[in-house]
Amino acid sequence: MALVELARDAERQIDALPKSIRLRILAVVRRLEEWPSVSGAKPLRGDLAGRFRIRTGDYRVQFHLEGEIVVIEKVGHRDGFYEE
Repeated sequence: MALVELARDAERQIDALPKSIRLRILAVVRRLEEWPSVSGAKPLRGDLAGRFRIRTGDYRVQFHLEGEIVVIEKVGHRDGFYEE
């Protein structure tokens, strides 16, 4: 079982979502506590190598690992999610 932490930006992004989407994202956060037995997580490539993403509908949750800790960095809609 892993500890899940939210980066400050991710907390703000979750708070800005509509309630129904926020509940779905929080369900993903609870699923990530079961890391590495989480299905649907995909490793990212290129500049984002070392990070993972998991999706729920049209929304994405980007995270990385720091030992046994899952750090959620970014949450948002798939449109432009990977663009900075």
